[in-house]
Amino acid sequence: MLGKQSIRFEKKPYIIGSGSIVGNKEAEGPMGELFDKIGYDDKFGAANWEEAESSLQKEALEIALSKAGLKKTDMQIVFAGDLLGQSIASSFGMAGYQLPHVGLYGACSTCGLSLTMGGAMIAAGFVEKAACITSSHFASAEKEFRFPLAYGNQRPKSATWTVTGSGAFILSAEAGQKVRAVMEGATVGKIVDYGVKDSMNMGACMAPAAADTIRQNLEDFGRKPEDYDKIITGDLGMVGQKLLFDLLEEQQIDISRQHMDCGIEIYESEKQHTDAGGSGCGCSAVVLSAYILKKLEEGVWNRVLFVPTGALLSKTSYNEGQSIPGIAHGVVLEHYNG
Repeated sequence: MLGKQSIRFEKKPYIIGSGSIVGNKEAEGPMGELFDKIGYDDKFGAANWEEAESSLQKEALEIALSKAGLKKTDMQIVFAGDLLGQSIASSFGMAGYQLPHVGLYGACSTCGLSLTMGGAMIAAGFVEKAACITSSHFASAEKEFRFPLAYGNQRPKSATWTVTGSGAFILSAEAGQKVRAVMEGATVGKIVDYGVKDSMNMGACMAPAAADTIRQNLEDFGRKPEDYDKIITGDLGMVGQKLLFDLLEEQQIDISRQHMDCGIEIYESEKQHTDAGGSGCGCSAVVLSAYILKKLEEGVWNRVLFVPTGALLSKTSYNEGQSIPGIAHGVVLEHYNG
């Protein structure tokens, strides 16, 4: 343990492979050429949206395994999660692999949560190889948390667009032939609730948790914002980014030069009509695989703080008038020097 909430891995896990698959809208965004696979039919050949999301996870894992030069039988444990009730995209998607399965729920922070758990298992010496997978789908998430698509409701400008996509990552105790990045450590987030109740403004719900985790990471690791090439949040969008800057400014922390948000980067909001940006479990996962790890692997960036953010609501809690707590998990990723 390091400080109050962080872990520094004495034996650093390696990310030796990753895979990303996205839908048509994500392919039309600024990062379209970087994703490994694109499905131009957002049902991906499945009978319904939920089955489509399960197929995304299978595809992403197959891509990641292929890039790492491994087979599914080389994996000793899988950490997987999604946004749907009882995490059915993950459980149905991974069932056929017959691997030890840990289902996780951190809402849109699940990518950071799975990497933290997988990294801890590797660093502690419990396993040699682990897979971390997460996904989201615009249509299945809208049906789960907002309105069925056929309803045709208007979206406020504060709303974010749930990314259709899945990212998978292969963690290893040994470097092997190829390393995309090294995991130095992680900061496990706290549940932070500012009393926001607007499910159409996820950025406002999650920004306080992101600010708390970033501040704690800097304190625990004894760092300043400039010690990171980038501090990357998952899916705050444009509304949440402004709130994040304001909250950190109150504590004399300025990350405006280092900050990047996956939800802002994945779409061209005005052109693609995605309002405040992107969100969903798949948002940070596909950007991490396609873009962030590329920069680390190439040595353009030496160290980043990756902070996926999640809103911990359910249909039940929302309909009962509860507020929407947020959580954010920070993962410190570094360039591999060989």
